[in-house]
Amino acid sequence: MSARNSQANKAAARERLRIEREQQAKKAKVRRQVFVAGGVVAALALAGGVGYAVVQSNEPSAWEKAADAPVVAPKNTSGENGTTVVIGKADAKKTLELYEDARCPVCASFEQAVGPQVKKDVDAGKYKIQFVGATFLDNGFPGSGSKNALSALGAALNVSPEAFLEYKTALYSAANHPEEKDDKFAKDAYLLSVADQVPALKGNAEFKKALDDGTYDRWALEMSKTFDKSGVKGTPTLKMDGKKIDPMPQSPEAFTTAIDKAIAG
Repeated sequence: MSARNSQANKAAARERLRIEREQQAKKAKVRRQVFVAGGVVAALALAGGVGYAVVQSNEPSAWEKAADAPVVAPKNTSGENGTTVVIGKADAKKTLELYEDARCPVCASFEQAVGPQVKKDVDAGKYKIQFVGATFLDNGFPGSGSKNALSALGAALNVSPEAFLEYKTALYSAANHPEEKDDKFAKDAYLLSVADQVPALKGNAEFKKALDDGTYDRWALEMSKTFDKSGVKGTPTLKMDGKKIDPMPQSPEAFTTAIDKAIAG
């Protein structure tokens, strides 16, 4: 092989090597660009996700929103913000105050044992009953069942006093009342299922809409404030014309004895 051919071959080889290196460099550059672009997209997605999470965490809850909403008082109420709920014959001379929290297990026991006697007395005109709803158990056992059930009771009261009493009885019944720590009443679907046991509420579109819309949520919060201002420390509590009945009767017989004594003064 001549020296001239040898030099030409070497030059051709060097040119091929140069071209290969340029091609590899271009591929490497493309890979780096793709990697960087992917990293930017991932970073933006992460930042967007974090931003969304921050916005969500700062979004007020339904009950925080309710605190700033206008008060809508149910029908069959009176007093400031409609928080005075008195049921019974107008000519009944005495008023029995009943303080209850929907999640309270002792309230459930009282309603199951004594509730029928209370209704019998109210129907007979022995006394009127004033209901005061509390929600403090939502703080003791985190949740919103007490508030939500009280709002639902407001929706029932808007239908009629009878629907209110029947619905309250159904909520406190052994079949429907959950354990104290079980926040079932926070679920509208559960409250609606209990309402189906009350003829005046079953299939009642207005009642359902009030639950769905939280129409009486602010009212429930105002009612809870009424309880807090009352000085009552626990539920259930009974007062006859403002005077506490103590001890709290837990049977129809003990209840009647205590009520008769309170009426007599």
